[in-house]
Amino acid sequence: MDMEVSDPEHSPQELNLEEITRKILFLDKWRELFSYPRLGTKNTTPQNPEGSHVLAVEISDGAGRPQPKGQGHLPSSALCSIPKTSIISSTLGGSPISLAMATKLRQSLFGNTLHVFSYDWKRAYFKFRDPFSDLAFALEVEKGGTQSIQMAVQGSIVQYLLFTGKEDDRSFHSLYELSRLQQERTLAAALAGILWAAGAAQKATVCLVTEETYVAPTPDYSGDGFTERLQLFEFSEKGATEKFICDHLQCFKGEGSHGVILFLYSLIFSRTIKRLREDLDVTTTQLLRPHAGGFLCRQAVLNMILTGRASPHVFNGCDTGTSQETLHGVLARSDIGFLQWGKDTSVGDSLSQVGSMLKTPKFPIWLCDINGNYSILFCTNRQLLSDWKMERLFDLFFYSGQPSQKKPVHLTVNTHSHHWEGNQHEDKYGPGRRFSPMEMAIRTKWREATINWNGTIPFY
Repeated sequence: MDMEVSDPEHSPQELNLEEITRKILFLDKWRELFSYPRLGTKNTTPQNPEGSHVLAVEISDGAGRPQPKGQGHLPSSALCSIPKTSIISSTLGGSPISLAMATKLRQSLFGNTLHVFSYDWKRAYFKFRDPFSDLAFALEVEKGGTQSIQMAVQGSIVQYLLFTGKEDDRSFHSLYELSRLQQERTLAAALAGILWAAGAAQKATVCLVTEETYVAPTPDYSGDGFTERLQLFEFSEKGATEKFICDHLQCFKGEGSHGVILFLYSLIFSRTIKRLREDLDVTTTQLLRPHAGGFLCRQAVLNMILTGRASPHVFNGCDTGTSQETLHGVLARSDIGFLQWGKDTSVGDSLSQVGSMLKTPKFPIWLCDINGNYSILFCTNRQLLSDWKMERLFDLFFYSGQPSQKKPVHLTVNTHSHHWEGNQHEDKYGPGRRFSPMEMAIRTKWREATINWNGTIPFY
């Protein structure tokens, strides 16, 4: 949309504050810079040699320290590409967001209407690794506040690829044989399935960004140039939800699409604000928490993706805390499980202990929280959790989501080994080797199991 910041044919007095704000927010190439408070403009360059618009900006970590860019000395500035946001026509037929809806959405996320998403959230989207590769099934995930959401969606992608269809089990190698088109269809199915479960298998809502602005900033509501342009599309059939997402998949997988934020918005509106508030309790009143200048997801967000319900805790059922208020845990077995291990996890705190509903899901796939880093652990044998004989000796595959990982790590778990076999396994990697955090996470499900890394040096 071609616009100039100043209009030579009109005096400043003729342009009211709302019109000026709208013009600024609609500048396609500059909007991200203006909406991110930690980007300070140093100088501008209209175009680079390839023709894409760039800005020379100084990026700080929230404490005034420049962030590193590449190798060597820390530069005072870095070229930061501002990709164009994927938008749809405002005539597509959705319901425009209102100020009341935007306010409730912001309060549900941040606990107030003044906070906006940090830069790592705005740039995050769903991106697959190369098709027909060792990680064709996998999303590429960077560290930051969106990592947990992307890896939870990764679990649904694995579930769809391995356990959807007539075949009880599919070969692990089938995960390699994905074309770009198959990747896109899989992502659409995974996102639709999550939203449908959040809507209690009755409806799903998909949020997309349009070319029009429906909500103007107020003294009590800080606009971000993105949320104010939402349209909501509601579906009463899972298949229709999947088709709509597939038709507009670029809004979730395109660079600059704000795809992860869009998915989170869709998740909240699918769940509905009313049900969301019923899911939460006194320990959790908003879905995100501030961290190092950005925001991290609380457990309620992950449980909403895994179970369809935004339960704030990982234990089974409900419990009574010290305040005598009812605390909400997981009420039923989820399709995808959850394992947790961390240095700060209190062994004696029953509220932080993952219950059997999440440890023993319907499918042998687990989202893992290991010292605050998220990954996926899965088995290709669907009978692993339904036949005790399968749990004697079995294979697990581990994916961290990080670009540095080139193929899944193959682990072999033995739950009936003798203690001296475990000692020999430890010595293989050097004297005094301790179990890795990943092994400790696995042992929260299978106590005293020995884990063979099959040639990979233990890590994580």
